[in-house]
Amino acid sequence: MGKIVECRNVCKSYFQGKLEVPALKNINFEVEEGDYTAIIGPSGSGKSTLMNLIGCLDKATSGSLLIDGREVDSLTENELADLRLEKIGFVFQNFQLLSGQTALENVELPLTYAGIPRKQRAERAKEALARVALSDRMDFLPNQLSGGQKQRVAIARALVNHPRILLADEPTGALDSKSGAQVMDLFEELNAEGVTVLMITHDNGIAHRARRMVEIRDGELGHPEDNRTS
Repeated sequence: MGKIVECRNVCKSYFQGKLEVPALKNINFEVEEGDYTAIIGPSGSGKSTLMNLIGCLDKATSGSLLIDGREVDSLTENELADLRLEKIGFVFQNFQLLSGQTALENVELPLTYAGIPRKQRAERAKEALARVALSDRMDFLPNQLSGGQKQRVAIARALVNHPRILLADEPTGALDSKSGAQVMDLFEELNAEGVTVLMITHDNGIAHRARRMVEIRDGELGHPEDNRTS
């Protein structure tokens, strides 16, 4: 199994006028194919900043970041967009579904951007919705779905392009405890099937559902903890 994410001495700073504010400090971190890792930390710890770098939504100030063996800093904006489309599936706290489109149409979106023909788009989107147990909701609009169902649609959309890694940003943050537990059950099932999952959360209980947990605090990453032996 290869490394999907490699962070080597990654730093990220923001500037307030001439004042440099460090958000990430010398991050060294790897995600292997098949991993299920949670990055846990309080608000302002740098976890969302790190997720944005790994998701190729932002660039590091210094250091080296490789996604599936490709040096992110050397890529053009178009190449980064292609990398996100082909290699990364995103799951957001607030679902990010288009309100005027059905569950099926929302799941088809990455395939549309990838230029997949309409018939194949529909087939693959239906397969993805079946994988998250929502075949009976494919023609529903987002406002006709519960919070847990919306998140499962978002997960199906993230999976439809068969990404190398699934990035989940506080995936249970907008859900009640029952729906949150169902989403975490789904992540465990997907990981058992071979999907690589990297999740950020502030919730210790949620983080312990992952196979591996890493704490981030004040922009510094701790040592990984294997939840299977804790």
